Amino acid sequence: MDLIGATLAWIAGFVGSGELWQRLGEHLTYTFGSVLIALVIAVPIGYLIGHTGKGRELAVGITGAARALPSFGLMLLLVSLVGVVQRPIAAYAAFVILAVPSILAGAYSGIQAIDKTTVDAARAIGMTEWQILWKVEAPLGLRLLVGGIRSATLQVVATVTLAAYINLGGLGYPLLQAIPLRRDEQAFGAAIIVIVLALLLDAAFGLIGVLLDRLIPTGAAPRRPRRPRAVPTRRARMVEAPTAS
Repeated sequence: MDLIGATLAWIAGFVGSGELWQRLGEHLTYTFGSVLIALVIAVPIGYLIGHTGKGRELAVGITGAARALPSFGLMLLLVSLVGVVQRPIAAYAAFVILAVPSILAGAYSGIQAIDKTTVDAARAIGMTEWQILWKVEAPLGLRLLVGGIRSATLQVVATVTLAAYINLGGLGYPLLQAIPLRRDEQAFGAAIIVIVLALLLDAAFGLIGVLLDRLIPTGAAPRRPRRPRAVPTRRARMVEAPTAS
């Protein structure tokens, strides 16, 4: 109970001092900046793969390999390569590499999940391939793309905590500061703030998903047509007619 009370007291003091907003701004800048750069890279490639159906195996292999990379080790490696002065560039590069696989998978999966009869109908009315991509496939595949962005954002917002290790601030700064000083209440408080931020972002993307479900048609397989009722033949009507007693 003493630890819980001390943790809540530290959080209240951290919020009251105004440092929270500074660290939160740094954290969100790295998070959304990295995800935005990843969007610019991954979405066009994913749409091209989904529309043409070519290169999917290569994309799956690359995304799988990128997800296996240790983000912390990659960030330290990039810092050593580009130099200490360029630490923000190294951090952004590591976070972008982390975000690209989920967004790429969401982009091409969203288009490939669309029912082919919908695309064929668009071609039948004379749409060009570019019009099919942006007016049919992109809107219908937006759900899975948003899911990929959601996954990427949550991965990055957790990993940005490590940016404090190379002195770039963020919400990880009070956490890493507390470890050598053995301030358990500060470590727990900083961890709780990061968790709450991740939950809020997850809830925001969940709300966006609900809105998309209501605004965008499914583009799924067409409804199965009703089976026509059989018209009884003349002979059948004679058999079914009641006989006069």
